[in-house]
Amino acid sequence: MREISLHDTLSGRSRPLEPRDPPRVGIYACGPTVYGRIHVGNARVYVVFSLLKRHLEHEGYGVTLAMNVTDVNDKIYDAARAAGRPSAELAAEMTARYREDTGRLNLGRPDAEPLASETIGPIVALIDDLVEGGHAYVAEGDVYFRVRRYARYGELSHRDVDDMDQGEGVEGTERKEDPLDFALWKAEKPEEDTAWDSPWGRGRPGWHIECSAMAEELLGTDFEIHGGGTDLVFPHHENEAAQTRAARGMPLARMWMHNGMVRLEGTKMAKSVGNIQPLHTALDSYGRDALIMYFVGGHYRQPLAFSPERLEEAAARVARIQEFGGALLSGPSPADLEPLRERFFAALADDFNTPAALGALFEWVREANRRDEPIGDAAPREMLGVLGLANLIDASEGPEPGPEALALAGRREEARRERDFEAADRLRDELRAQGWEVRDGPGGPELRPAP
Repeated sequence: MREISLHDTLSGRSRPLEPRDPPRVGIYACGPTVYGRIHVGNARVYVVFSLLKRHLEHEGYGVTLAMNVTDVNDKIYDAARAAGRPSAELAAEMTARYREDTGRLNLGRPDAEPLASETIGPIVALIDDLVEGGHAYVAEGDVYFRVRRYARYGELSHRDVDDMDQGEGVEGTERKEDPLDFALWKAEKPEEDTAWDSPWGRGRPGWHIECSAMAEELLGTDFEIHGGGTDLVFPHHENEAAQTRAARGMPLARMWMHNGMVRLEGTKMAKSVGNIQPLHTALDSYGRDALIMYFVGGHYRQPLAFSPERLEEAAARVARIQEFGGALLSGPSPADLEPLRERFFAALADDFNTPAALGALFEWVREANRRDEPIGDAAPREMLGVLGLANLIDASEGPEPGPEALALAGRREEARRERDFEAADRLRDELRAQGWEVRDGPGGPELRPAP
């Protein structure tokens, strides 16, 4: 198993991946707040962590990817009120749209997609533990986290506590012990149409506590990777890290991994700003292959400019591989090109460097194009598969899975639904021993001949 290193925002350096329960790896990535259709910037998170999962699975890890949906939030209340609709109805519609739009990327679904609205019990329990431990206090139905009581506050974002602003405006200032304290629970307001019962009265959770509770519910504490966009480092992830460690005495995650923003005309793409390219219209205009090629063409930690020119460049790279793939034969690739395949996977192992990996892939293509003899497709298919682009090489005719393999695949899917990941991993290994690889696609698991 190759050593994997990733840049950790907390330590500020690249660190080796060290699973809590080898070889299992848990990843929690913050998904969208569903008050509108998602844009290309939102999709970068989805693509980065879906492909990271593929890479880690290729290297022999058993990966559980959880990507939440924030369906309880101030922005949803505001958008629903402006549209004259119930907030729960708007959130449900936009959640369905999000799944539809990301499904068109054809990268499979995360293993878990929790909703904040369906995690109220664990959220309330976590807040209650913080109150009992003196890390939070109740003020007229609101509950706030005592920031200054947590001595490590600011370690993730590398900021001084006196230079911070939670971004909550003036709301609740008169009820807070300290302006820096942030809301864990918000009392019901007349203009908000959704609320839940709690020990502190009817209300709803704050944004930060939702993710701490959902992540812990699915992956426990001290799991391997917590991810999201760089815009979430503060206050969202700083607050998640603080409240979980304060309540549990251990870190929420071992490593914090953040992707750069997608920029349109030099400004971060955001629904609140209005400078967005909706994902569904980008898919209509450019297609999923060009979009994925566009995403992997930039290092995940760097900002990525969005423009028609960038997408056209990505489409040209897609066309180049398709043209090359049409001349390939099914079977092993030349052994003397193996160093380029190795360079491809070494680049991914070094902080998931997809641009460097693409460089190795295209060098492989150039070298193969110089050959007069037929070339087998095994290596490029393997490399493209990790990037979600194996479809660029026309699928060759191959054997169909028999009844035994199909039965094993059915049992694995049932184990995954019941969250028995140990059994699911064992059944996956049995399938691999029989020569089959499981690919979890939007239409369900697919069996393909193992490389």
